[in-house]
Amino acid sequence: MLKRLRRWLEDRRIKKMGFTASEWESAVSDWPVIARYQGAERDALRAMTFRFLARKNFSAGGDFQLTDAMCLKVATMACVPVLQLGLDWYDNFYSIIIYGDDFVPNRVYRTDDGVVHTNNPGLSGEAWLRGPLILSWQSVCQTGPDVRHGKAGNVVIHEFAHKLDMLRDGANGAPPMHPDMKPGEWHDIFSAAWERLQSDSNHHRALPLDGYSLTSPAEFFAVCSETFFEDPDNMKAQLPDVYRLLCQFYRQQPA
Repeated sequence: MLKRLRRWLEDRRIKKMGFTASEWESAVSDWPVIARYQGAERDALRAMTFRFLARKNFSAGGDFQLTDAMCLKVATMACVPVLQLGLDWYDNFYSIIIYGDDFVPNRVYRTDDGVVHTNNPGLSGEAWLRGPLILSWQSVCQTGPDVRHGKAGNVVIHEFAHKLDMLRDGANGAPPMHPDMKPGEWHDIFSAAWERLQSDSNHHRALPLDGYSLTSPAEFFAVCSETFFEDPDNMKAQLPDVYRLLCQFYRQQPA
């Protein structure tokens, strides 16, 4: 009963928003990944995008001017990872805040040398455990297979992967497993890949992922996720076991 009421209310809001298929196509036309979704799958992605916008609150940070087209693009990128999982996977948060450029969080931080700083570096995105998801529009526009130091990048998929990861014991690189998946296999394969890339980095060998992936297990999962969607052929070739598990988790085979 509650689900039906929720859907009815969402349908009313979607109708009130008045987005059209042509507006959606225009908003996402410059994102190459969207070409992977055609026919009924493309229709489902567009419908999910509209429903996502009905469920979430978008707001601008600072004096940034947020447009409908921007919201459509961010929402579409957010929906791609959960297209086969469902929007309920994003029920643990409500707000998305978008700044024009990198934003500076108002908190102290500690560097590896133990020094505490009050002047924070700018961030392109951030996902809070019990709070909003924050993005830089400039970074949203910088997506592709070689945008992050020659490696794949998509800040929207990256931060929304953190939200999925947080559904199980916080951000630790281990999102909830499906019933047909083996948590032990996930741990073993991701740990082995992590250790291999750590060794490659220490010996100055080329990495298939951006080096930021090695800062923590949570970042490893997030960078693997954005690479999975933005550069799947390379991930399948370089990290075949990780690619296979991400196919199982996201229920998609982008390569």
